Amino acid sequence: MNRVIKKTVSNICALKVPRKSFCSTEGVKVAGCSIPEVSNDHEKKQAISKVIPQYDIAIVGGGMVGMALSCFLASNPMTKQLSVAIIDSNPALGSSLHIKKEDPPDPRVSTVTPASISFLQDAGAWKYVEQNRHAYFNTMQVWDYTGLGYARYHARDVNKDFLGCVAENKVLHNALLSCVKDSDFKTTIYPLRLSSMTLNTSSMSMAEENPTSKEPPSAQGHGAELQLSDGSSIYAKLVVGADGGKSHVRELAGIKTTGWNYSQNAIICTVEHTYENECAWQRFLPTGPIALLPMGDKFSNIVWTMSPTESNNRKSITEEEFLKDVNYALDYGHGPHPTSSLSGTRDVFSWFKTDATLSTNEFFEIPPKVTRLASERMVFPLSLRHANSYALKRVVLIGDAAHTVHPLAGQGVNLGFGDAFSLSRIIAEGIALGTDIGEVCYVMCVCIGVCVHWSVCSWVL
Repeated sequence: MNRVIKKTVSNICALKVPRKSFCSTEGVKVAGCSIPEVSNDHEKKQAISKVIPQYDIAIVGGGMVGMALSCFLASNPMTKQLSVAIIDSNPALGSSLHIKKEDPPDPRVSTVTPASISFLQDAGAWKYVEQNRHAYFNTMQVWDYTGLGYARYHARDVNKDFLGCVAENKVLHNALLSCVKDSDFKTTIYPLRLSSMTLNTSSMSMAEENPTSKEPPSAQGHGAELQLSDGSSIYAKLVVGADGGKSHVRELAGIKTTGWNYSQNAIICTVEHTYENECAWQRFLPTGPIALLPMGDKFSNIVWTMSPTESNNRKSITEEEFLKDVNYALDYGHGPHPTSSLSGTRDVFSWFKTDATLSTNEFFEIPPKVTRLASERMVFPLSLRHANSYALKRVVLIGDAAHTVHPLAGQGVNLGFGDAFSLSRIIAEGIALGTDIGEVCYVMCVCIGVCVHWSVCSWVL
C-alpha cells in the first residue's frame, strides 16, 4: 500500500510542473517536482539529484540528422507525445537563423534526393527550405578525363520531376529547427556537451523499483544516465548518437568502427557564372572527381577531390589562379571532350529490365564557365568509417556517427535522413506494441532498415 501511495504522490507531483520547451542557455534545470527551499549548497545538491530530468529520448547532436529525427518524431501521431532532449553546444540551436536572400551562398551544401525530400515534406520541414535559396535539377552529366565517353541523365529516365535539390546546409538545418519549434513537440535543448554516459540495460518492462532505494527510478534500471559538461545529468530511455563521424556517443558506448582514410581532401567553395546553371556536372580526373552543383541565382557549388598537398596549394593560390584551374578541370584539362556517349552500354546491360527511357543519345555539353569565387575555400579530409554495430541496448547511432562515406555520390546526409526516418518508425512500432523503446530487439531493426532497405532506395529514388 505504501508503495502505491508513494507512486501516486510522485505522479501527481510530476503533473504540477510541465517540461520547459527550448530552454535558455542554462538548459532545463528541473523536470518534475519543484525543488524545495534548502539552507545550504550541500542540501541543494542533494535535492537536485533527486529530481534529475527524465526523457524518453536523448538526441546527442543537433545537426541536420539529429533535428530530422526530432521532426519525424514530432509528425508521427504515435511519437509526438514523447519527451526529447537535444544535447548540442552549438549556440545556433537557441534561435532560428534569419537567412537573407542577398547573403553570399555558404560553401557547405547538400544534394537532397527525391526520397529525402518526400520524408521532409511529410514531416512539414520542406516548406521552410523552399522559402530560402535552393535549386532543383533534372539533368546530370558525367564524363571521364580520357574523352572516351560520357553519360547524361534526366529525371524523366526514372519517371521523376527532378533528380535532386541542392541546398545550403544552414538552410536545411534552419528549416528542420523551425519545424520542431513551430510544433507542440516536447523538445528541450541543452546547449552543452556530453561528458560521460552510464548505460543500464535492464528492461523497463521487467525492472522493479526499489522502494527503499535513495536513487531516482531511472538509476535503478530505467534508462541511461548522461552527464553533461556543466556537471548536471539527465536520464533517457534511449540515447541517439547523431554527433557526427567522431561520435562521442559511439566512443562512450564502446562501439568499434571499420574503415580507412582516403589520403584525399575535398576542397569546396561557391562560384558564380554569367548565366544560371541548371545541371549537375561531374568529371573524373586522375587525382579525383570534380563536381559542379547548381545552387540557383547563377551560383554553383564546387566539390573537388584531390591529394592533401594539392588541396593546400589550391586553397592558398589567388582567386584568378584558382578559377583558371577550375575551368581547366571542367573543360579541356587532362584530355579532350568525349565524342561519343555510353549508348553502347545498352547492349552490355541488356539483362537489366527497366521501363525508363535512357538519355544515351544526347550530345555532350560543356559546363558553364566559372567567372567569380563567391565564398571562401574550405578543405575537408575524406574517409570511410562504418560502425560495427548501429545499436546497443539504450543506444543507437544514426548519420555519420554510424557511417561516413565519400562525397562522390552525395549520399551522406541522405543516408542520415533515412536513418532518422527508419528509427522514428521503429520507435513508433515499439510504442504501439507497448514495448520499452530502448529494447535492443526493436532498435536493432534499424540495422536492417538502414543497411539494406535505405541504401537501395537512396540510389534508386
